[in-house]
Amino acid sequence: MSEQSSGPGILNPVDPNVPADDDGARQALLAVRREVAKAVVGQDATVTGLLIALLSQGHVLLEGVPGVAKTLLVRALSSALSLDTKRVQFTPDLMPGDVTGSLVYDSRTSDFSFREGPVFTNLLLADEINRTPPKTQASLLEAMEERQVSVDGLSRRLPAPFLVAATQNPVEYEGTYPLPEAQLDRFLLKLTMPLPGRGEEIEVIRRHAAGFDPRDLAAAGVRAVAGAEDLQGAREAVARVAVEPEIIGYIVDLVRATRAAPSFQLGVSPRGATALLNTSRSWAWLSGRPFVTPDDVKALALPCLRHRVALQPEAQMDGVRVDDVLGSILASVPVPR
Repeated sequence: MSEQSSGPGILNPVDPNVPADDDGARQALLAVRREVAKAVVGQDATVTGLLIALLSQGHVLLEGVPGVAKTLLVRALSSALSLDTKRVQFTPDLMPGDVTGSLVYDSRTSDFSFREGPVFTNLLLADEINRTPPKTQASLLEAMEERQVSVDGLSRRLPAPFLVAATQNPVEYEGTYPLPEAQLDRFLLKLTMPLPGRGEEIEVIRRHAAGFDPRDLAAAGVRAVAGAEDLQGAREAVARVAVEPEIIGYIVDLVRATRAAPSFQLGVSPRGATALLNTSRSWAWLSGRPFVTPDDVKALALPCLRHRVALQPEAQMDGVRVDDVLGSILASVPVPR
């Protein structure tokens, strides 16, 4: 699942020792990828990352220039999973209550009632999250971490499953409010959405020439092939994926190496190590194996860790890339046999 790859494939065939009901849930989720591909071209890695986030009960930061189908991807994913989705365009004047909801006075009853905000959904697309001030950015923190919203001293649970897919533009910095490290660490994965290759872009234009309407997913043939029950069953199956002590030690060694890397002024926290463990288990299960391998850890290392580190100022001036430093760490840390 590296930035340069076109997307991870299934690493191994389905293990014959995996229970049949586990395989049914797996096939349902793999079918989601095929449904999303009917609407979105060339973003298989991102779709897989979103599925892993759903399995691991985490959130995703999507980075890509405008026009690479971020909104369409989330809508297609929710349609294929039969889940509710909402989109919020983050702007400088957006208030926290516009996201979480607020108390509204009802003149008929002379009382206040709570009006739910768009965060009360299954898949929330927080578009251009770095264009809104920190106060509004922080309004998502409780929702992301606790799966609830507190207003006027009362906590209200969010629907399950719940995932925030926040987008940011990697090339525009004027008028933006970079996410603080504490909030970045709340995202399970940071996925990059590259521009399509020539062949993929031809396919995108061909579909539009043939009448594809991104607002009408049903006409594109996208249908619900899985649901919340499949997702819950899959999560229970992921929890049964075995992790050997050597794999745990490997994850810890990778994380600790980021803290000692000269190019980094901030390394990965223990929360990042836990995230790498959980996503590796999810990827192993999707790949049809009841145990985690070092390759699973390597496959998730970049998307799981790249947003949890910070470069030294001199490294930034020298044009050092976070992914390159992480790649060097992956190449230098001994792999368990």
